Amino acid sequence: MSNFPVGESRFFISGECGQLQVSTMSPVSAPELVEESGVVVIVCHPHSLMGGTMNNKVVHTIARCHRDLGHRVVRFNFRGVEKSEGEYAEGIGEVGDVLAVMAWVKAARPKDRIVLAGFSFGSYVASRALGEALAQGYPVVSLLLVAPAVVNYDFENYTHFEVPMGMIVGGDDEVVEPEAIYRWFESVTSTKEQQIIDGAGHFFHGRLTELKTLVERLAG
Repeated sequence: MSNFPVGESRFFISGECGQLQVSTMSPVSAPELVEESGVVVIVCHPHSLMGGTMNNKVVHTIARCHRDLGHRVVRFNFRGVEKSEGEYAEGIGEVGDVLAVMAWVKAARPKDRIVLAGFSFGSYVASRALGEALAQGYPVVSLLLVAPAVVNYDFENYTHFEVPMGMIVGGDDEVVEPEAIYRWFESVTSTKEQQIIDGAGHFFHGRLTELKTLVERLAG
């Protein structure tokens, strides 16, 4: 598919390991002319071996929020998840999946800016992918990390970003120690903003409305 679909759509694009399953959203009022400049948000899902898919409710909440703000959105399944081909690659190979999605976005919407977002494991992949994406000339303008899995991956190597970074954390995260997330955030030396939902867990059960509000606030 060469154009960004109207409304909601699911289809496949080519990735490093074969086809990648993607889902797109566009606001009803969005102009469909390729010449029109806008924003496309790419959202990365949680851990591939622990049930994470693009249908995760946090991923979907981030997507719906940005759609309601007038942005186009792409969710996708990493390699080896559901109908995406390939195998789990420790968050390293998955960077190639992000870049494949960006290549499709650039072809479909050549004048649009890109926002890169990730939840949990997806936040690690997004953090890794950012530098390479910018080096390849993709117009990424901001990074959103939700409940970043800082205790599971080498986030200590990602403490400076070339675009503004926003982070949302559940104050009672039971998967990733909140204090570890806060310490990592303090180590970041580039432009950053942190939002905390007191009492919320890693998956924001019962708190998705608050999450959506904070995603919207960081997007502003």
